[in-house]
Amino acid sequence: MFKNARYAAAAVLLSVLAAPALAQDAPTAATVIARVGETEITLGQAIALRAQLPQQFTQVPDETLFPALVEQLIEQELLAQAQAGDLSLRDQLMLQNETRNFLANAALVEVATAAVTDESVQAAYDAFVADYAQGEPVTEYHAAHILVRSEEERDQVVAALAEGRDFAEVAQEFSADGSAQQGGDLGWFGPGVMIPEFQAAVEALEPGQVSEPVQTRFGWHVVKLLETRNATAPTLDQVREDLVTQIQREATRAYIEELRAASTAENLSEGMDPSLLSQTTLLDE
Repeated sequence: MFKNARYAAAAVLLSVLAAPALAQDAPTAATVIARVGETEITLGQAIALRAQLPQQFTQVPDETLFPALVEQLIEQELLAQAQAGDLSLRDQLMLQNETRNFLANAALVEVATAAVTDESVQAAYDAFVADYAQGEPVTEYHAAHILVRSEEERDQVVAALAEGRDFAEVAQEFSADGSAQQGGDLGWFGPGVMIPEFQAAVEALEPGQVSEPVQTRFGWHVVKLLETRNATAPTLDQVREDLVTQIQREATRAYIEELRAASTAENLSEGMDPSLLSQTTLLDE
């Protein structure tokens, strides 16, 4: 019987040794990584701090950052606890403003993010295109130019063109502009894009015509109008960024107005002396 009991105990021991170790609970944002007095510092706080670091820290490996950030949080908590009961009025007010600003920005980001969907962007674009079509037709211009700095070069360009030489060839030879290698071709542009003197010269031409030399602050231009067209609405991809900004602005403004309507917010500053704003000595009381 003893022999059987001994074998049974040995079997139990072997089974325990052979069993896999129980897995520890996976860390969460609430996992405590440090304590300062009674205050706990969590893994979530370290992760949030890492996300706030400047861009250059993204290349620093976690094994280097992790202990440094934990130590930083510990030191910050030590200092915060030492200072908590000794804040000046100025510091208390600044802390209140920073807290208010952080919460306000968080609310705005949440509303703005939720407002941008494929559907809302498409609806904004459809409205944009409809407004664009109802407006006055806009003429776009396709032009080329030759830019020179001196009157001597200007006269050489005029003479070369008068001889019947190809405009693009003359541009490649004489033009000081970056478009010279493309024969002076500036591509398409709408009204108001170019400086006024240049724009006026372009608009005075018919397709195929070449202007007299036009002086601007950049030098002397000889302009050739290649063709014109009525502008079409930009594509969705071309205006997406502007539409997203518009959607977010409208959504956050509507949310603020909704909060105002549901609240009793009052502006009591009417009639107060605006110069009070500069009296920083009031913060020293």
